[in-house]
Amino acid sequence: MGQLGYETMSAEMRVRLKSVLRDARYSTFVAEIDNELCGMIGTLTHVSHEHNDLSGKIVALVVSKKQRRSGVGRALIAAAEKDFVKRSVMRVTLTTRFEREEAHRFYEALGYSRTGFRFAKSLTPTCQRT
Repeated sequence: MGQLGYETMSAEMRVRLKSVLRDARYSTFVAEIDNELCGMIGTLTHVSHEHNDLSGKIVALVVSKKQRRSGVGRALIAAAEKDFVKRSVMRVTLTTRFEREEAHRFYEALGYSRTGFRFAKSLTPTCQRT
């Protein structure tokens, strides 16, 4: 996650993965080269308000800087898409930061198209009260 700009301690990642791996809606695939972890993709299969059928979301995709442009990202996307098909997912979405232009070209080359903007807001505890 650090290579995506999300500073994460190993202990934090272990806690996150424990939660994710317990939830059948999530899938996590990793790529290794010579017994060294070089990439991962995390996905979510979900229902939605907009569609009758299941949707899929690529939640995270990261490839080590050393292995970028080597086919690892394409292989991880292919694994995720294969899993989505098994789960009867009809459409896949993902988000990426504006400044990641190389990632935008990568996704477009794989058939993904720009369909909108993502907005985000951090909520403070006072905003969460009802």
